[in-house]
Order: sequence, then structure tokens, then C-alpha cells
Amino acid sequence: MDWIEKVASREVYRNSWFSLREDDIRRPDGSNGIYAVLDKPKYALVIARDGDRLHLVEQFRYPLGLRRWEFPQGTAPDLKDLEPNELAARELREETGLRAQTLTLLGQLDVAPGMTSQRGWVFVATGLTEGEHAREHEEQDMHSAWFHRAEVEQMMLDGEITDAQSIAAYALFLLSERRA
Repeated sequence: MDWIEKVASREVYRNSWFSLREDDIRRPDGSNGIYAVLDKPKYALVIARDGDRLHLVEQFRYPLGLRRWEFPQGTAPDLKDLEPNELAARELREETGLRAQTLTLLGQLDVAPGMTSQRGWVFVATGLTEGEHAREHEEQDMHSAWFHRAEVEQMMLDGEITDAQSIAAYALFLLSERRA
């Protein structure tokens, strides 16, 4: 055996956004252990681009006790597993009111593979039109705004943008431009 084997599993907690399970495992050397896994559905992160401008959202992140700027991102409620394009369009519209003519897939990110099964899809949205947002109740304090790319990069360097998914998605964005 070259990997960890799941021997048994039990759900410890569940709500509309995630479940927590505890697995009894057997390691490659034959020893037993326990592994806790936070299961969340796939998420979509969208870099809305209009020329040299990028659209960010800011909201209070309760676990940190801080307001943070990041790219629009999220999962579908009630643990639904939507198609990546559908989820990306939904998150963009919900958080910003923007509708995209084109959503281009850049890649996939694993959030924290040592503790969660969640994976995310990263998109660039172009051909944008503005409309009304449809934020969830938990997002009532959310703000959104356009920033020039140089400002976004400076916000990352200054620690105003610290969301790992947003920074990793921006790296995918930059790499995709190099391929073009």
C-alpha cells in the first residue's frame, strides 16, 4: 500500500455549507490513525476583467475578524454541486451584479488539501454588463469595486488582499496571459 487507506468514516457535523467527517485510517506502514476532513462542494472564483480593470469584492470575514478584498467566489447553497460555468456565472451575478458574455476557464485550485476536499475552478469573465446583484443574507455587508491591475497587485503586496485563492487565481491569470 502506497497511500492512506480509509477503514471507516462517520459524519461529525453538517450544515448547509459543509460537513465534517472523521475517518479511521490505515497508514502505508500499517499503523492506524484518525483523519478529520472538511467536505465542501466545489467553488468558482471569477476574475472579472474590463481592459486593465479587475473587479473585487470586500466583505467581513468572521473567522478572521477582518474585512478583506478578494475576487468574487463561492459555492452553491445547500451543498449543491453545479457545473463550473454555471457556478461561476451565478457567483459573479450574485456578488457583483455583473453578467459575462464569455467565461474562460483558467484552471483548478485545491483550497487546503491537508484538511478539506474542496476544489475550485478559476475563470476570467469578459464582455461584462452591469446589473443588480443578488447577494445572500450573509453577504449583506459586501462591497464591490473596479481596480486597475497595478492597484490589485499593490494591494496584494501591501497585505490588503490576503485571500490565498485570490492570489493563486491571479497567478493563473498572469500565466494564461503569457500563453496567449
